Amino acid sequence: MYAISLGDDGAELRPLEPWHAAEFLAHLDRGREFITRHIPFGANATDLGSARATLQAYADKRAADSGFLHGLWLEDKLVGGLLFRVFDAATGTCEIGCWLEPAGTGRGLVTRGARVLVDWAFDERGMHRVEWRASSANEASIKVARRLGMIREGVLRESFPYRGVRQDTEVWAVLAPEWREARARGGR
Repeated sequence: MYAISLGDDGAELRPLEPWHAAEFLAHLDRGREFITRHIPFGANATDLGSARATLQAYADKRAADSGFLHGLWLEDKLVGGLLFRVFDAATGTCEIGCWLEPAGTGRGLVTRGARVLVDWAFDERGMHRVEWRASSANEASIKVARRLGMIREGVLRESFPYRGVRQDTEVWAVLAPEWREARARGGR
């Protein structure tokens, strides 16, 4: 397939496909408690079959042009990923999200990978709006939205029940003209 270098530290962004199920499951098992603190991503992938099913669901979304899944590899080890959870080419709106195991944190992997995917969404696919949604308690995710130059548009109060608590969800977004202007200034 392809691998996009994210810098000199051996970081790469690659498609995460059903045939990666064993590697994906091992990654989730290493970081499951950390990954699922704020989001349920991967919580149902507990064996090889369910890991493959999770990846296949995103392969099906990719085939339908309604979502995409990419892994973040660091020195050839899967440590996290980025996804277009929602991708609606007809309206020009998509939502990007992320997850990481502890070994991938503090290196800027999500920000670097998200820049590549946001560039692609705007430049190649003609999207108009990229959203980022995060629990208000997920400070690391909110910092990524800020680093990407997104604007906080609001808070959906107690909108997401997770682990017995109704969480606030922050909605951040950037529009294509804003992204291009920031890129032209060298500010993103």
